Amino acid sequence: MTPVQQLLTDHIDLWTGAIEQKSSAGRGGSRKQSLYGIKKLRELILELAVRGKLVPQDPNDEPASELLKRIAAERDRLLKAGEIKKPKKLPEIGKEEKPFELPEGWEWSQLNKLAEINPKNVAADDTEASFVPMPLISTSYTGQHDHENKTWAEIKKGYTHFADGDLAIAKITPCFENSKAAIFSGLINGIGAGTTELHVARIRCTDISKRFVLLCLKSPAFLITGESKMTGSAGQKRVPKEFFISYPLPIPPKQEQHRIVAKVDELMALCDQLEQQTEQQLDAHQTLVDTLLGTLTQSQNAEELAENWARLSQHFDTLFTTEASIDQLKQTILQLAVMGKLVPQDPNDEPASELLKRIEAEKAQLIKEGKIKKQKPLPAITDEEKPFELPKGWEWCRVGDIAELISGKGFKKSEYSDRGARLFQITNVSLGYTKWEIENFLPLDYLTEYPDLELSKGDVLIALNRPLLNGKMKVCIIGETDLPAILYQRVGKFRIYNSSIDTRLVYHYLQSGLFIDKLSGSLQGSDQPFINQGQLIQFLFSIPPRDEQHRIVTKIDELFTLCDQLNENLNQQQITSMLLTDTLVSEALN
Repeated sequence: MTPVQQLLTDHIDLWTGAIEQKSSAGRGGSRKQSLYGIKKLRELILELAVRGKLVPQDPNDEPASELLKRIAAERDRLLKAGEIKKPKKLPEIGKEEKPFELPEGWEWSQLNKLAEINPKNVAADDTEASFVPMPLISTSYTGQHDHENKTWAEIKKGYTHFADGDLAIAKITPCFENSKAAIFSGLINGIGAGTTELHVARIRCTDISKRFVLLCLKSPAFLITGESKMTGSAGQKRVPKEFFISYPLPIPPKQEQHRIVAKVDELMALCDQLEQQTEQQLDAHQTLVDTLLGTLTQSQNAEELAENWARLSQHFDTLFTTEASIDQLKQTILQLAVMGKLVPQDPNDEPASELLKRIEAEKAQLIKEGKIKKQKPLPAITDEEKPFELPKGWEWCRVGDIAELISGKGFKKSEYSDRGARLFQITNVSLGYTKWEIENFLPLDYLTEYPDLELSKGDVLIALNRPLLNGKMKVCIIGETDLPAILYQRVGKFRIYNSSIDTRLVYHYLQSGLFIDKLSGSLQGSDQPFINQGQLIQFLFSIPPRDEQHRIVTKIDELFTLCDQLNENLNQQQITSMLLTDTLVSEALN
């Protein structure tokens, strides 16, 4: 077993266990993570390959210096014959430019000395050829690509030329950093043209393995250095041609080049196997999480739920090992809450039907006093609408039965002040919390002028435009430190009609699957989806007795604290495993 294979097998748990979380997975079990350890292992293989540390050197190999002499002689012959243009003369590679020490028998060179740069093709206009736009160039270490059929007349002008055997790298961000590169092959009639965002090299000497040169162009050192040399404005930055042609390339003896390429293929195949096995394990883990969380929502009552929860809690450390699974656990808790299964019912609680009667009477009084406008009656709730059966003492109602949705108002910038009441804008509402990265103010007397827009502690707010982010709701609840504040346009405030409705329960309801699934199907607008407020107030709300509301909110807080602890532990484990992976890579290169 080679040292590299031993490095792979001795630390297999680290390579497969170092997983990087990406953006929040939201509801459901879709994977939002990357296999960081395997990604770093692939990079390490490439870096070891170009440094001469992947396979043993053979003292019987002809040294690369002889190979480079033959290439120089062939280049001189082609120049005299007029088959190629004289390349730009580059200064010798300085000692400080050489990124590492070469093994014996290796030599430094540059693409300008090995290849013709950005060559042109000559063909009849009616010749069929290949067209290769950037999306058809892969990031594969083998340089794979696809092509479209065109005539040469269609693509000979305004595009980059190439032919079978040519190497090319993407020069524009982010394609360069993502290592989009190709060795062109299988082109129609052996020629093609494509995206202008390529640097192309045509290596004519058969003593140079194009696959090995491609490995150099895909090595982390090349990509990191190239990124630092980019020029241009943000979003349009490009790697200069000078970097492409002058970057120091390590050249091994001819025979070793082929041994290195073969070893890279072998080790990358092992990485593919590890990746597949890890993904299968993650999929199996997700299926297990789905199944076990399903047993919670299928519990018939709080007592059965307590039994199922007790069994589940014994395996928390092994079950909830991804951000997606912890999010799923939180969503299950909310689902149990709105179904009336999270806490036991108390037969002594006043039923929710009495609470709804008081709310109706209070609304009538507010209308009589002119504090709120009389609204159109909401449609009666049919049995077909009810998504599940509620416990005894609970009632179905519509959101508009218990709360009014008040929209914010637009204010001109000329009305802003240096201090005063914070202007609560859509940028200030996030996924379950308020954020004040952007602060604007209105004079305090605006609170008197617009009393309906003044925010109070406990107010529940919702983003009316783009309310969903990765399947999660942009809602928040106002705290003491957020005040004084006034509501701006594109944000809605729920004014609860009666204090017997716990606003925290409404806040949690807005983050539940019951609400999100209904909202997702009712959003209007494609580029800028927004909430249809008339439809939202008709959404169903499952209302528990008043005392049970408080017990539910307390239980949610308790269980969410547990989820946050799981998330914190997970983050620490992932940080540790990624640091260990980076350390292992660093040690292997030194």
